[in-house]
Amino acid sequence: MKSLPSFKRVVTGHNPEGSAVVASSGATPSSFALKSVPGTVFHEIWSSDATPAMLDNGADPTLKALALSPVTHGSVIRVVDIPPDSVQNQVSAEDAAAAFAEIGQSHAGTSSADSKHKLMHRTETLDYGIVTEGEVWLVLDDEEIHLQRGDVVVQRGTNHAWSNRTGEMARMVFILLDGRYAESLQEVL
Repeated sequence: MKSLPSFKRVVTGHNPEGSAVVASSGATPSSFALKSVPGTVFHEIWSSDATPAMLDNGADPTLKALALSPVTHGSVIRVVDIPPDSVQNQVSAEDAAAAFAEIGQSHAGTSSADSKHKLMHRTETLDYGIVTEGEVWLVLDDEEIHLQRGDVVVQRGTNHAWSNRTGEMARMVFILLDGRYAESLQEVL
C-alpha cells in the first residue's frame, strides 16, 4: 500500500500596513495518527471559533488537542487519510470507542453489533467532504454510495461511516460547520 502525497498549507495575513502577506507556508504542524485505527491520520488545516470568523493575525488555532467537531458557531477544515477496510475491519469495538475518544468526542460513536461498519458515528455538524485520493463508500443506516476522486458529500448530521474497500489509502478533505438539528429531527434522534 503506497503512502499518500504530502501537501502544503498556506496561511495568509496582513502586515502592519494592511498589505496581504503569507503568514506561513509548509506542512501543517498538527497531524494526528490515530493509535486505535492504524493508518488513519487527521491533518488539521484550520479552525474558527465564531461566525462570522475573526479575521486577524492571531495564533494558529490547530496547535491544540484534536477535536472531531468544531466549537459552537465554529468551523474546522481538515484532511483525513483513510486506510483500507482490511485495516479498519481489524478494529475491535473497544478500539472503535477508543478512536472517538482520541478525537475528542467519545459520544459520537454509534456502532453496535449489527452496525454496517465499526466506525459508524454521528455529529451535530454540517460537513462537506471531498474525495481527493482513492475511493470510499459513504455508509449510512440503510444505504451506501460509492465515491471517487472529485466527488463531494454534503453530510447533514447523519449516522455514517467511511469505508475504503480498496487496497490503497484514500484521502478526503472535510469542512465542518457547527450545526443544530431541527426540532422534528431532535424528537426522533
